[in-house]
Amino acid sequence: MKKLSAFAAGLVFGLGLIVSGMANPVKVLGFLDLAGAWDPSLALVMVGAIGVALLPFQWAQRHKTSWLGEPLHLPGSRAITPRLVVGSVLFGIGWGLAGLCPGPALVLLGTLSDPALLFVLAMLAGMAMYRWLERPRA
Repeated sequence: MKKLSAFAAGLVFGLGLIVSGMANPVKVLGFLDLAGAWDPSLALVMVGAIGVALLPFQWAQRHKTSWLGEPLHLPGSRAITPRLVVGSVLFGIGWGLAGLCPGPALVLLGTLSDPALLFVLAMLAGMAMYRWLERPRA
């Protein structure tokens, strides 16, 4: 049941990215280009996503397990740390340069396009580097 629900959630998320245009790097870059031919349509997608997520997050804050009995892991801290700011800036720079973030890149991976392959390889390299930097040291 867990795998089926994970598959269904991933399928709905991926379809949402495709239908909304979030998996189209040209559309995303148009949204981020405030000084050029700005395309504000993705702002509506983001506001809609916040609205859809609001009730489930409020529910999750009052419960310790999911509907399937799995433990919920919500952030325990609301502190804005230098580490969070640096990570956010790096994420934003990467998103602005490529027009992709991890979810849409994984959706586009199915097209086997060069930008998607390059982005996912860079993402995996970044994850490996993070794991190496954060490894326990004796």
